[in-house]
Amino acid sequence: MTEQIKNKICEYLANHYYLNLATVSPDGRPMAHTMAYVSEREIVYLATNKNTRKVQNIMQNPQVAFTVDEDDPDWFDMKALQVEGKATIVASEEELREVGEIMAAKFPVIADLPPDPDTIMIKIEPAVVYYLDYSIEFGRRESVNF
Repeated sequence: MTEQIKNKICEYLANHYYLNLATVSPDGRPMAHTMAYVSEREIVYLATNKNTRKVQNIMQNPQVAFTVDEDDPDWFDMKALQVEGKATIVASEEELREVGEIMAAKFPVIADLPPDPDTIMIKIEPAVVYYLDYSIEFGRRESVNF
């Protein structure tokens, strides 16, 4: 059953475009950031400017959370992911190149953007993922550890 849920989670990530990333500032204030992302199975990648608050927060505390969900008014058909994990800055040139190709395939508009030396890639590896599927039963939530 766990593998089946993991596959559903990976499929859900692959078929969505935006997530809501939660970080904590150095003085303990929670912050939410809407971000475009790509995924490689359960691992999520985000491109952002190295001088953003989210990067500053991650450098102080790499523990993050994010949600991916539908914008559907029918509560009884809701599906979503709630993810807790660890964020790191991608340093490997090979990984950056591979993720860049995945990102360009998912978001073709970036092919026309000039390179930005201040852009970095954040990698989020999940620790636990909650898969919500209210179409099965209202309030249904299954968890998987990675």
